[in-house]
Amino acid sequence: MTLARFPITAEQISGVVAEFYAAVRAHPSLGPVFAAHVTDWPAHEEKIARFWRNAILFERSYDGNPMAIHRAAGNVRPGMFDDWLVLFDSVLHRRLPAETAAQWSALAHRIGRGLRMGVVDDLTPPGGIPRLRPSR
Repeated sequence: MTLARFPITAEQISGVVAEFYAAVRAHPSLGPVFAAHVTDWPAHEEKIARFWRNAILFERSYDGNPMAIHRAAGNVRPGMFDDWLVLFDSVLHRRLPAETAAQWSALAHRIGRGLRMGVVDDLTPPGGIPRLRPSR
């Protein structure tokens, strides 16, 4: 028996990831941020599906460092995580049973909080006040 955080298949994870990134590409504020970094969408989606399969199904097929990637991007701001999570939640609720969507959403929000804090730390000058909204 395979252990998992909650009942979901690898195919469902891939479907959520594909639909989410289709929505990201069309999003007015997130689309340009991702477009600045992603040149091969199928490869990116497969990498992120591996991330989620690792986080949910405990596969050992992802070896990236999301914190380092988000910090190094240079154009990711803390406030963007709100848009990301709203969009991600909408895809989860369209594609999955309510309980599964809620469980994956809770995990995504925990991960998002951690990534946001990493980005906030990078944007905070020593002894300064954190900037929690995107720079305009």
